[in-house]
Amino acid sequence: MTEIFLEDLVVGQTFSSGRLQIDTESIKHFAAEFDPQPFHLDEQAARQTIFRGLAASGWHTAALTMRLLVASFKPAGGLIGASLDELSWPRPVRPGDELRIEIEILEIRPSKSRPEQGIVKIRVTTLNQVDKAVQIYIANIVVLGCRKEESNHKADAVDKM
Repeated sequence: MTEIFLEDLVVGQTFSSGRLQIDTESIKHFAAEFDPQPFHLDEQAARQTIFRGLAASGWHTAALTMRLLVASFKPAGGLIGASLDELSWPRPVRPGDELRIEIEILEIRPSKSRPEQGIVKIRVTTLNQVDKAVQIYIANIVVLGCRKEESNHKADAVDKM
């Protein structure tokens, strides 16, 4: 996939990712290091919680979403987050779930003070294998504008005047 520049994006445009399967071992490993709560670590204890079974940490889901995002959406200059407007986990991620993401361009704002870049508002929805949302977030990312080749051609045209 080639780099995407600000000028390449259109409000309403969508991008999709490949799929990633999550297993019990990865749920427990992530939880042991970053979110050590019983419903992420122990199947027996998890059955006694509101989850009624082992569930991945929301932060694990966020990390997996980022992995899918980086693999499927390549803004020029990288994925640079400016802010996060909303984040929700409407349902838990379970062992055996297969995740994928859909990205939608919600808004494009060229920078007035930095004409070489802009802010793009995106909605990233993480879906499981039955297309149920397990995470939804709205973020603002920095995206570079103007392809270098085009900039060079414009500069060459100005020099020839």
